[in-house]
Amino acid sequence: MAEIVRMPKLSDTMTEGVVAAWHKNVGDVVESGELLAEIETDKATMEFESFQDGVLLHIGVQTGDAAPVDGVLCILGKKGENIKKLLADEAKTNAPSAPSASESNDKPPVAISSNEGTPQKSPASPVPVAPASAPVYRAPNTRVIASPLAKKLADKLGLSLDRIPGSGEGGRVVKSDVENFKMASASGMPVISQERFSEVGVSQMRKTIARRLAESKFSAPHFYLSVSIDMSNAIQARNAINAQGLYKISFNDMVVKSAAVSLRKNPAVNSSWLEDKIRYNEHVNIGVAVAVEDGLLVPVVRFADSKSFATIGEEVREFAGKAKDKTLQPSDWEGSTFTISNLGMFGIESFTAIINPPDACILAIGGISDVPVVKNGEVIPGHVMKVTLSCDHRGVDGATGAAFLKDFKNLLENPVLMLV
Repeated sequence: MAEIVRMPKLSDTMTEGVVAAWHKNVGDVVESGELLAEIETDKATMEFESFQDGVLLHIGVQTGDAAPVDGVLCILGKKGENIKKLLADEAKTNAPSAPSASESNDKPPVAISSNEGTPQKSPASPVPVAPASAPVYRAPNTRVIASPLAKKLADKLGLSLDRIPGSGEGGRVVKSDVENFKMASASGMPVISQERFSEVGVSQMRKTIARRLAESKFSAPHFYLSVSIDMSNAIQARNAINAQGLYKISFNDMVVKSAAVSLRKNPAVNSSWLEDKIRYNEHVNIGVAVAVEDGLLVPVVRFADSKSFATIGEEVREFAGKAKDKTLQPSDWEGSTFTISNLGMFGIESFTAIINPPDACILAIGGISDVPVVKNGEVIPGHVMKVTLSCDHRGVDGATGAAFLKDFKNLLENPVLMLV
């Protein structure tokens, strides 16, 4: 008997999926455990295996198209089996309630397409949008129409109006066309005298980022605590470790370790807001934000407080590679208790980050700046890093967040303490 295969929920935040590729066509035999399709979620592209045997009778989502979780992905059954009733029942179940008489006037019925056949890939390239009035490029020996100011400026600059595209009515050359042409010629850049743009579809990842961060920002009352950290000792410690040649560690590895140890000392910050209760996590799982082409992923370093700098660095580098290749699995990004976002490597001095729910806090890490500092009454060269802790005031108070930052700062300024 024919059965509907529905769009699976492949991540905790997934609401819809995009079919990246089909590995079977209508009419092909499918065995249980065989790769059926690749599905792009909000975080990765994942392989989807069939849970049953049968013949692929119907494809409900074409390559490149999206469908909500539990929507009809495809239908498997016996060869030649009639699936019209199954599709009709599904359409009837999901049909919206009947509109009122005033709403239904002159509206034609919507036809249901079975979409049976070989899946076709939808184009994913940017779609250029033409401007309302593009510059007019004239044919040779055509009379040039130009404003008096444009003629005067072109004569002053020694430019021929024949070479300058006009953006005015009917291709008329105006003063700005001459100015733009002169600047473009000097720089070797093409002349653009009209507004132009392109539009691309929003990816599943970007949709989820927009939804989750908007929910976080507008539902969680954020407050921010900032502190400056003297990284001189951390720099010396890192240089000494890397000089051994056994492994290389980064400042980010030291930041993750310092945050993890500080969370163990401050469990109220290592918490999750769950609406009707607060969960105080005894384990420390640090989510590390990783930038990818479509947005941001947050793989998790589990039990980070018990791991060395080198182990943390190895895991983060592996996660970053998998994130860029879109091969992260749900087990890689689920279960964080605290999040770190580091933009220091981009030269950002300081910033504030939006909390990654259900975590109660997120730590924004800036770059290390060479600045003068005062020690023992003397001004000496210093290495300062600014960090900002974003807290959900529903579960974390100011004094609680400040206590965490105090421990975090102390550990980075005295990194030997993280080794005991």
